[in-house]
This record gives sequence, C-alpha cells and structure tokens, in this order.
Amino acid sequence: MSDASNPITALLARWSEGEPEALHALMALAYDDLRAIAHRRLLAAGSGETLATTALVHEAFLRLDGRSGDTWESRAHFYAFASRAMRHIIVDHARSRQAAKRSVDLRLPLEDVEGAVSDAAADVLGVDEALERLASRHPRMGRVVELRFFGGLSVPETAQVLGTSVRTVEREWTRARTYLAEALRA
Repeated sequence: MSDASNPITALLARWSEGEPEALHALMALAYDDLRAIAHRRLLAAGSGETLATTALVHEAFLRLDGRSGDTWESRAHFYAFASRAMRHIIVDHARSRQAAKRSVDLRLPLEDVEGAVSDAAADVLGVDEALERLASRHPRMGRVVELRFFGGLSVPETAQVLGTSVRTVEREWTRARTYLAEALRA
C-alpha cells in the first residue's frame, strides 16, 4: 500500500533528497495533526507545570530535523517516527519531574484509546515500563501500542508501517491492550 500521492509523503521525499525548505512545508502541513495527537496524550496530565502540547510537537520536530539524511517511505512512516519521538519525550519529561521530586499527576488513561480499558489509568512511567516488558516479549505488539496509543495511527496505517495485515494489527492490538490492562492493575 503506497501513498506516494500524499502531500506529506511528497514533502518527505523532497526533504530526503536534500531540500531543506520541504521540512518547513512539512511542519506546516502536519502541525495540526501532531498537535491533536500530542494534546490527546497530554490531556490527562492536567494544567499546571506539565509538558505543553506545543512544546511536545516542537521537540518532536527538533528530533525530526536531526534526521535529514533519512529516507522516509510514507506519511505513516513519518507519523510512526513522530509517535516514537513523542513517547520518549513524554517519558523523559516524566522522569525528570520525578527526579525533581515534584508531585504532579502525569496520568494517561488507557480508556482514552478507543475504549481499551474501561476504568484503568496509569502514570506515564508505569505505561512505559509495562510497554517495555511487552515489547521485550512481543516486539511487534509493543510497536502496535506505540503507534496506536502514542502516535494516533489508525489500524491500516499501523499495518502499513509494520508491513503486516490489518487483521494482524487488530489481533495484536487486542492482545496488547489486555496485557497492559493486567500489567497496570498488578
């Protein structure tokens, strides 16, 4: 499944070929989508002195800027990278807040992800730790969660990024949500 006609994919191709202006156009085109993804991830953190949506998106773009020589396959590949970058930024921020011994509620409700869990919520570090354990046992399941939960990718986009079928992603998404819900309850 190729999305070569997608404007984001076209900009990624131009940027990969060394056209720096393409990154600025990409930022303008993808900014609202990435803000929406970041906002959903940070919504449960509340106001106060937590990581801001805009800061999260800008940090993800800074990480992207450092990857100028990479070859980008598709829009989904770009969002997969952004989802991983956002996950690491959120976790790093939570770790630094914890290290500073400030009390802040950095919680990400799993039920926010298409009804994954009805009444379970876990802190960012707990989710990250459970996801790391899952990924060490089942790497593809870990990537499915990362792409769907942190990146906001759809099931077909996740399947495209992972090079697998939609049905496999659906099955692994269900199994991963069950595993994470049990791990977070324990």
